[in-house]
Amino acid sequence: MSEFVDANVFLRLITGDDPVKAARCFELLQRASRGKESLYTSESIVAEVVYVLSRSTYRSPRSDVAAALAPVLTNPGLRMDYKESVLQALYLWQHSNLDFEDCLSVEHTRRLALEGIYSYDRDFDRISDIRRLEP
Repeated sequence: MSEFVDANVFLRLITGDDPVKAARCFELLQRASRGKESLYTSESIVAEVVYVLSRSTYRSPRSDVAAALAPVLTNPGLRMDYKESVLQALYLWQHSNLDFEDCLSVEHTRRLALEGIYSYDRDFDRISDIRRLEP
């Protein structure tokens, strides 16, 4: 049996703002790590967690967000499409000024070996191996 994990589970776990819920979320992820649960999430959920932790509510530094989120995402019992690309995007986001969604675009462009990204967003020009194209 597999279940989907929403952003608020990751947020409770990482922030610990509700100790009872945080403990339950920790145990859920521990069960997944031991193979007793099969969990699934998506890159849109990760993007929401990054946004809430870094901009919306908590305004945590990028390095703190990445340090807290990366170990959660590498849990072997947590599945996600393009997990490695999402982790690479998190790393790029931590070490750049790009929005997380732009980092996802960069990593998908790299993964697919595409020739560039059509965009008017000049922030992509800062990524040396990505060619920004305008329509």
